[in-house]
Formats: sequence, structure tokens, C-alpha cells
Amino acid sequence: MLQRQALIQEQRLKMSPQLFQSIKLMELPIMDLKEKIGEELEKNPALEVLEEPGMLSLDAAEAPPREDDDYFEASSDSGFVHRGGMDGDQQRQFLEGVISRPETLQEHLLWQLALETADHEVRRIGELLIQNLDDDGFHKEPPESFFKGENPGKIKEALELVRSLDPPGTCTTGYKESLRVQVRLLPDAPAVMAEALDYLEDLERGNFSRISPILGCTEEHLRLCYNRIQEDLSPFPGRQFNSGGTRYAVPDVEVRQQNGKFSIFLNKEEIPVLGINPFFMKLSGNRKRSGKAARDFARENIREARWFIQSINQRNHTLLRVASAIVGFQHPFFIRGPKYLAPLTLRDIAGELGIHETTVSRTANNKYIQTEWGLYELRHFFSNSITGTGSQGSRFSKEGVKQILKEIISNEKRNLSDQELTEILAQREIPLARRTVTKYRNELDLGSSYTR
Repeated sequence: MLQRQALIQEQRLKMSPQLFQSIKLMELPIMDLKEKIGEELEKNPALEVLEEPGMLSLDAAEAPPREDDDYFEASSDSGFVHRGGMDGDQQRQFLEGVISRPETLQEHLLWQLALETADHEVRRIGELLIQNLDDDGFHKEPPESFFKGENPGKIKEALELVRSLDPPGTCTTGYKESLRVQVRLLPDAPAVMAEALDYLEDLERGNFSRISPILGCTEEHLRLCYNRIQEDLSPFPGRQFNSGGTRYAVPDVEVRQQNGKFSIFLNKEEIPVLGINPFFMKLSGNRKRSGKAARDFARENIREARWFIQSINQRNHTLLRVASAIVGFQHPFFIRGPKYLAPLTLRDIAGELGIHETTVSRTANNKYIQTEWGLYELRHFFSNSITGTGSQGSRFSKEGVKQILKEIISNEKRNLSDQELTEILAQREIPLARRTVTKYRNELDLGSSYTR
């Protein structure tokens, strides 16, 4: 073939480090953003903490900055009045607060694994197994899918080693296997305890007289074993470390009803106002007292600091817009309560705001909103219709119907069967199949008519 040079003109989106940083900041919930700010403050000497304001409203966020202080360029205050800086002790306390964080399940297990006397190969496999655990302590992916070609004996040894660490019973496929591992690790567990795990549902119903002859023990002994299972074992051993164990959900935005209208406020009580260090500003422009290397160093750090501040402002502005659009679409929910949640999709919000669906998804992910009805994840307000697609289907959303179902069961005078619940919903013009009602009831963690 004849090869020749040719010029081709085409458009490509190049992901710059600054654009990548802006996208990542968009995804961060408020506590992770607080931690990221702490890291950036340590890394960039041109960035400094000015103050920590209170709640920021949507109207204030969209107000144009004053001409006498351009805080969009010099701080993360987005044009608000500067009320003074923080002294050294306050800044140190803030940094210590944002950098410290609760220990995760993976960190807890890896720390223990490093103290074990296992050989290098077993420790390496054990580290991979720990990184593959979800919040409950179970495998995210089957270990055999990424240990092809490894020594089976070493894999088994690593599995047993991780399962024996604190908390015991992690690195398993589910709660049943986890409970069996925990029973095996108990030093004085009777043999009947492991066998009783096969009849947990019957034991929960109190059928001790029927199960004890099958297991060959007295009813009283079986009852003692079941009490010990409840007290000493954990079906989800990793949950005590879930999201840092004691880490609470913090609202990113708040909705308040004022004079018959809803106002949206951004929670900035956890996030400091950032600005540019005045010393670096002087250093970057002083040709007489600073050399070229010092000026270049100052200018580069100022440029990165300004981009970081601008990315935070963009995140906050987009979050307020998305929250405001959600309040507009879900107005009945905020007025009358959870059971009036309407069907809503990412496309509905994206079309309303003129942004891409992925931007809405990133903005809503892991963010919380404080309402008069409680604290909700923003994703909670995106719910499919029980029939049709999104907001184009039925006026009843899946989450709204689940709340109605929960209300019916909580007010029942006698235990209603799933068929009876289906008929009651049909009378309210909510047509659902009985199996769908059963599914919703199980998702609400409500027992059947027999167990209620």
C-alpha cells in the first residue's frame, strides 16, 4: 500500500488535570470535601483558610460579586463579606479536624495482617482479599475470578487467616458462611450451635420444640444456643466499620419553608472559606525583592489555588441548582410528606437545568438534604414509576408506594396478607401484582402476616 502524509482536523475533548479535579470535586459529599480541602491546604502554601461561614442560600450563591473584592478569584466565599481570618491555633485545630477520620474495615484488617507471621505470598494474597471486601465484610467479586494461576494452598491459608482477624467472619460469601466461620472460631461453642444455623428462620419463630429432636438436644439447650448466636455472632461483621463506623450523615443542603415558599441553603458550616495567601500575592508580583524562581513558584501555586477555589464554587453552585430543581419537581413531597414522592429521573433534572445526566448523577451521589420530614439522600428523590418510564409513567413512584404500604401495615388492626394489601392498594388506584407487594414489603424489612 502507498503511504503518504496527510493533515486531518478533528475535535477531541482533552481531560486536563484541572478539569479532572473539577469533576472529582463535584462528586464529593461534604465530609469528603472537607478532607480534600485539608489535603490541599497541606500541599499548596498559597492556599489559606479565611473563615467558616454558616448556611449559604441559593439566592446569595447566584448574586454577582462586588467590584471592590473579587472573591471568585481570590477566595471560595463567592462574593461574601470577609469577616476576618483565623489565627494559627484555630487553623491548626481545623486541619487536625479535617485530616482525622475513623478507621475503615480494610485499614483495620490490613493493620492486623501486617502483624501476622505469615509468609510474603500469603500476606500478598490476604491484602488482595481484604481490598475486595464490601462494607458488610463480604467478597465484592468471587476470589477465584482474580486468583487464576495462584497456589490453591496459599489462597486457602490466606482466606483462613483473614477470617480469623478482628472482626471474625469477614472474607466470606454471605451472612450464612460468616456465621459458620464465627461459630468455628468460638473456643467453647457446642457442636449443636453450628447445626442450628440451618434452622435460623424456624428458631426466629420460636419453633424450639420441633427443631430440638432433629438436632438431638433438649429444648432448653437449643434455646441457650440460639441466645448465644444472637449475642455473640454478627451476620454482617463489617458493618461496625461501615463509612468509618461512627461517621454520621451530614446534610450538604437544607430546605426551609419561609413565607409559603421553599428556600434552599448550602451547608457551609463544615467547609471553611478559602483564599489566597497575601504573602504569595506580593511575592508573585514583586520583581525587585524576589527572584524569577521564587516568582514562578508563587505564581504556579496561586494558579492551582485559584482553580481549586473555582472548582469548589462550581460544585456548590451546581449542587444548589440540582437541589432547587428537585424541590420543584417533588413539591408535593416537601409539602405533604414521603408518601407523595413523585416519579423522577436524572433526565428530567438534566433537561430542566440544561446540563448532562452524568453531571446530575455526580452531583446527587452520596449527598444528603435536610428536610422537614427528615434527612434524605438526594438520590432518594429519583424514583421510577410503578408503571411506565420515569415521570412519563404512573403518578405513583416506587418509593412513594412503599411509604403508603408501610403506613397501611403500621395501622392494621390484624395482620393483613399480601393479597389483602394488594386489594387495599387497588382501592387507592395503585394497581400492583401481589408478588410486587411482597417485594416492596421485604425491601421495607417488614415481616409477613405470620411473623408480624
